[in-house]
Amino acid sequence: MFPLGGHKHQIIELILTATATAIATASRVLFYFSALKIVNPRPTKPIENGPQSEREDKVSLELTEEIIQSMEIGMVFKDYSGRISSMDFHRTSGYLVTASEDESIRLYDVSSATCLKTINSKKYGVDLVCFTSHPTTVIYSSKNGWDESLRLLSLHDNKYLRYFKGHHDRVVSLSLNSRNESFISGSLDRTVLLWDQRAEKCQGLLRVQGRPAISYDDQGLVFAIAFGGYIRMFDARMYEKGPFEIFSVGGDVSDANVVKFSNDGRLMLLTTMDGHIHVLDSFRGTHLSTYNVKPVPSNCTLEASFSPEGMFVISGSGDGRAYAWSVRSGKEVASWMMNSEPSVINWNWMNTDTEPPVIKWAPGSLMFVTGSTELSFWIPDLSKLAAYVGRK
Repeated sequence: MFPLGGHKHQIIELILTATATAIATASRVLFYFSALKIVNPRPTKPIENGPQSEREDKVSLELTEEIIQSMEIGMVFKDYSGRISSMDFHRTSGYLVTASEDESIRLYDVSSATCLKTINSKKYGVDLVCFTSHPTTVIYSSKNGWDESLRLLSLHDNKYLRYFKGHHDRVVSLSLNSRNESFISGSLDRTVLLWDQRAEKCQGLLRVQGRPAISYDDQGLVFAIAFGGYIRMFDARMYEKGPFEIFSVGGDVSDANVVKFSNDGRLMLLTTMDGHIHVLDSFRGTHLSTYNVKPVPSNCTLEASFSPEGMFVISGSGDGRAYAWSVRSGKEVASWMMNSEPSVINWNWMNTDTEPPVIKWAPGSLMFVTGSTELSFWIPDLSKLAAYVGRK
């Protein structure tokens, strides 16, 4: 057992906002987190100074294993002509951005289940993409083999605001500081560069001995660099002094793929090419669990993500499946398989390839998204859950 702070009784808030127009549209109703079948909430007061037809229904649910096991696809976008390589949720706006091998960047409004804009990057290609603090501005990496610059792009008017030149090989990790204009990038050229969005030249350089995985914590005060079987922790204000902590991941020296912090900063995870997902206490470095999936090809990335309250981890796999584990017990609680008959924790999902999907939890909600050659939004079907059946 290990300390979980206030997580035991932490509740995820689902804000379900439905307009009369959306309710009249069947496909949108399904996507509004299945609002008509999840629950029939008590009437709420009309929004002040707003139309009487608009109302906000608020449902509080604790994320449980049973809810995880009920997750099903609520909406799919099948118009990609290449695999999705990266995606990111904006922290506050409800927007999602994707990058794919068809050289497109797409902006979605999650609340209305619509693609707002598609921008093509035919000249440079696109690999990794992250939102800045602005909901229609992103930073993305190239994928053309000859220009490894990062680009600050306005999705609103499709204009490049700045170029960030410094890497000499493919950028494999990108993380933005949520508290200011800084960001970091890690490359196969074995460098980690520190940037300010307002300046074209990098503000700092750290050399590493392997493929780096990097991430800021939620407060933007600390960042982690993982490679060679260790996670190195840096103070973002004094990074030039070197790491203040170095955590071992139990002898796993395969290439680091993704390192992430939980939303409250208490936990962190690291995925590696050999198919291991390590979970650690981010303060003490205590190794809590390792989950194992099928290894991924060297040209792929094993993606994993904490649920919003940090109690579950979901991950892709080299067999093309998606898995979920309980952080508390360390046990697998659900999986979603290809080409299989539905079962309690197995559903036919997405496609027939065996590359790992990109996978991310939506901030503060009971929804995660997977990306392969399709973009799929997964939500709970509470009508299948004994605890919620009959709640009208």
